[in-house]
Amino acid sequence: MEPPEDFWSSLWSLLCFLPYFICLFILGNIKGIIFCPLICLITTIGNSAIILGLWCIHTIWTYYCVLRCKQLGPMLKLVICTFLLPVLLILWPVIGIVGSILGGIAYGFLSPLFATFEAIDEGKKNKIFHCFVDGTWSSILKSFDIVKDVRDACFHTYFSVMDDLRQEGPPIGKYYEIRPQYLPGAIVAAILGIIVDVPVISFVAICKVPYMLFKGWNRLFRDLIGREGPFLETICMPFAGLAILLWPLAVIVAFLASVIASIFLGARAGLIAYQHRYKHIPTMLTHREITMQESSFLFGLRYIVATLSLYDEYSNDVLDMPEGSCFPRPKYRRKKIEISQTTSHSNSISRTTTLTKTIARTISLTNNIAELKPFEIAHISTITVKLRVVIF
Repeated sequence: MEPPEDFWSSLWSLLCFLPYFICLFILGNIKGIIFCPLICLITTIGNSAIILGLWCIHTIWTYYCVLRCKQLGPMLKLVICTFLLPVLLILWPVIGIVGSILGGIAYGFLSPLFATFEAIDEGKKNKIFHCFVDGTWSSILKSFDIVKDVRDACFHTYFSVMDDLRQEGPPIGKYYEIRPQYLPGAIVAAILGIIVDVPVISFVAICKVPYMLFKGWNRLFRDLIGREGPFLETICMPFAGLAILLWPLAVIVAFLASVIASIFLGARAGLIAYQHRYKHIPTMLTHREITMQESSFLFGLRYIVATLSLYDEYSNDVLDMPEGSCFPRPKYRRKKIEISQTTSHSNSISRTTTLTKTIARTISLTNNIAELKPFEIAHISTITVKLRVVIF
């Protein structure tokens, strides 16, 4: 690909801007180092106080809402309250506090840095002043906004979600319950899914890592030569150049993400093998469907094979590779079964109900008219005549 006509002028402007970029980068780092501890302290103390202060209330209210929930059966409530909720409630303060510390450090350092570069945008007067001031006090104020958002999420949003969980009834007229007879098959399917999917998906990801690496570099260099994408603005070119250097790291992260995701994809085979059997009847009387999903170990095995095909097709779409997959894709869901007899039966019932209501209304109207006395009818007629005279 040949460089455009203004390539050399763009390169010259980049070289001229490079000293300014270095100065702004150093200034932004200095501002980030100065304000990072303060911003991190604000977010950490504020979020930790909210999380720890509401932890006891969250614990009590969570157990209360789960026990009063109408969508869960007794056995499922026992399992959730005994095994799941204690783990989540213990991990929540740890994750919240650690996340507040890391988030405060990242925001406290990066916010002044980016604000320093935004200070030289067009339309701003006294850019030197803004380079020193922008990202200082504004970052501190935004850190308080972060604490307010956490407060709203832990107080208003949490109680709203738990109230909805407690008040809503079963979606299909039957609560969810654990069936112990299907647990062994589901556990075996989940273990087999992890054993099969993790190595195969990891192997597929390794095979596509070189393609992703060179395709990404090819795209970035084409954007660099054509001044497109991240290289469109001169101020972004140093960061885009850094992206070229760090692209192998991004590829490694993508590979590790695929390996981690394969664990959950394989474990989902246990969930497929353990499905609820239910009947869904729509509210319309003219149409009725019965959908049945049975627990089946065979469905879990089919899902294990289908997951490989799904991952292969998805990765091909992301990398712009040829569509399709070399893995088979068996069906692991039952189809809906429509029963036509229920439709005709519901139609006859609806017609009979409508006819009965019509006859009842007619009889009621006749009885009401017959019960009127003669002088009441005459009185009503007199009032009607007077109203007509007044109107005309």
